Amino acid sequence: MPLNGALGSPVVLVLLPPSETKAVGGDGPPLDLGRLAFPEPLDPVRAKLVDALVDLAADVPASLAVLGLSERQEQEVHRNAELRTSPTLPALDRYTGVLYDNLGLKTLTKAERSRAAHRLAVASALFGVVGGGDPIPAYRLSGGSVLPSVGPLGGLWRPVLGPVLAGVDLIDLRSAPYSSLAKIPHAITVRVVTEDAAGRRQAVSHFNKAHKGLLARAIVESRAEVKSVRSLVRIAAAAGLRLEPTADRALDLIV
Repeated sequence: MPLNGALGSPVVLVLLPPSETKAVGGDGPPLDLGRLAFPEPLDPVRAKLVDALVDLAADVPASLAVLGLSERQEQEVHRNAELRTSPTLPALDRYTGVLYDNLGLKTLTKAERSRAAHRLAVASALFGVVGGGDPIPAYRLSGGSVLPSVGPLGGLWRPVLGPVLAGVDLIDLRSAPYSSLAKIPHAITVRVVTEDAAGRRQAVSHFNKAHKGLLARAIVESRAEVKSVRSLVRIAAAAGLRLEPTADRALDLIV
């Protein structure tokens, strides 16, 4: 597809990485997989992973080891044990951390909040992908986890998640462990970089998520939908962000 060509669908989803930390509690009803995005193709894997996490949570030491947690994080295991019964929150409220701090959901207007639920999605080791407004419980599972009863997560997700996302126009902001769960070769990718006086660019690691959060915020603050790479660059520029194309569907966010 040409660099500045239309992306095809009326809505381009921004696919964010999740966070290890989650907000606790919630005021929504218990988990209903049928209310999440793409239920028919993804729910069998979601159900299998929910069962595996709940079963694993019955053995706290094993859960801590598998999930890479310390004894001080035992509460995370108890949350996994309650996956089917605990209250839910919209996904964008559930995930926390640097990216979501810079998205600043609580400071968005009502219209912007609606656009966030409409335009943003989150990659998930447990659910594959969830819409920004999808109701989910607190949980702990990382993209690189290997559950004893199911094995590496990529082996479960790639056969179903890749084909699902192949039919969606995406701006892919996922981190490496979640990119490995599904290949999306048609997606627009964004690399966060610094630039020295000679124009040499270097990828940013420490503040990567913060700038991706700012880009996501710019997209939901804009009344215009992203229709092309060029329109994405304009939306970013209006928010004071410098995006430059580097390849057919790749851009650098220069900070």
